[in-house]
Amino acid sequence: MKTNMDLSRMTDEEWGHAVAQSEFDYDDPAEEEFPVEREELTLERIQDMLSNRHFKELKEELENNMYPVDLADILEEVDEKQLVLIFRLLVKEEAAETFTYMNSDLREFLINALTDSELEEVMEEMYLDDTVDVLEEMPANVVDRLLMVTGEERRAQINLLLQYPEDSAGSVMNVDYIALNKDMTVEESILKIRQVGLNRETIYTCYVTEKRRLIGAVDIKDLLTTGESRLIEEIMDTNMLYGETTDDQEEVARTIMKYGLIALPIVDHEHCMVGIVTVDDAMLVLQEEETEDISIMAGVNPNDESYFGTTVFEHVKSRIPWLLFLMLSATVTQMIMNSYESAIAVMPQLTGFIPMLTGTGGNCGSQSSALMIRGLAVGEIEFKDLFKIIWKEIRVAISVSLILAVINGCRIMLMGQGDVMMAGTIGVTMACTVIIAKIVGCTLPLFAKKVGLDPAIMATPLISTLVDISTISVYFAIISAVFKI
Repeated sequence: MKTNMDLSRMTDEEWGHAVAQSEFDYDDPAEEEFPVEREELTLERIQDMLSNRHFKELKEELENNMYPVDLADILEEVDEKQLVLIFRLLVKEEAAETFTYMNSDLREFLINALTDSELEEVMEEMYLDDTVDVLEEMPANVVDRLLMVTGEERRAQINLLLQYPEDSAGSVMNVDYIALNKDMTVEESILKIRQVGLNRETIYTCYVTEKRRLIGAVDIKDLLTTGESRLIEEIMDTNMLYGETTDDQEEVARTIMKYGLIALPIVDHEHCMVGIVTVDDAMLVLQEEETEDISIMAGVNPNDESYFGTTVFEHVKSRIPWLLFLMLSATVTQMIMNSYESAIAVMPQLTGFIPMLTGTGGNCGSQSSALMIRGLAVGEIEFKDLFKIIWKEIRVAISVSLILAVINGCRIMLMGQGDVMMAGTIGVTMACTVIIAKIVGCTLPLFAKKVGLDPAIMATPLISTLVDISTISVYFAIISAVFKI
């Protein structure tokens, strides 16, 4: 047996020989006996078994003592030769599932390192929606190679899914579902599930079709708890939820979560069933949408890569547009302050209150916008509620502003920063600022949603800029009127 073999370049024959031979490589035969309580399979243990060439033991440990999602995390820490070796130790089903959890860089490296036959096995074991997700992240030359090792029928299904608009239900659905006929008996249906269920992502809900048109659904619980001679037509549910291929994927995901569904059937414009969106895909969609909203709210262009997987240049590229916009928009605030130079010259202490007023206004606006964005995202708030929302936010703003104005007025008096008139003027300005900020914060996301924009765009950075401009204008207008300057 070779001792200095390049493990990532082993042929299939050499690889099979190495695994078979490895059972004789143990120094102590007792090591073949596994303890009742397994030791946690850590990165250090995996690397130790690799260095000692305990391939058979590692293969069994990977199969019985490691979740694919955890293994994908561990594989990010190993070197390239170990990565290929570990991946080749996995059984086909586990290898395919682990592959779907990897980041795009690891996937691309493995695709280039594996043989065509190994790639074909992985592609055949992956669910179709996961395959499409992988292909969308890969360079064109890698996509071509993956499609080359894919069967003709499966390649046609992949190409069909790739044609659906991005962010649509069609782009995330899985075409592998169980379809039953209404004239089948329960016994026949269970037999069919046994025959094809292993190749389906979920068997808990089966769909009844007639000439491919969706006419009903049957839960596996109903099949197992009813008489075997009964017809599917007698027990199927015809009052069911479904989505269309062109529906927004977020709306479909919200429907699944709202009604507690395992899967949602997807139909085309002719009501023919073409696939399902499962609950795990819905959770991923919602996670991606929430990540995107958080990024936009922070003034960062969304990025699918992880923080450490994103280069410095890409970080700069995603952040600089908003920073430039906000910096240049601050010019308006500067112009307003310049127009009141005479007032500032007479009362220099006026500038000391500006950061407090603008900061309070920005915080109030951000609170309202965050509530609106969240309400729109979960379907709790709609544009028709605009005036009801404004009226509620005005009442909240009045209550908040009175509390803030009184406390701030006492602070001004106690710290000797002004007299009663100054405290009262700042209090009035504070009240106006809070009311304006609340109205701006609650209305902008609603208008953005109405015109088809992402409400998250109208978040903290933009609202803070608009509130700053409004606050400065109102502040100096009130100061000028009260102190006649």
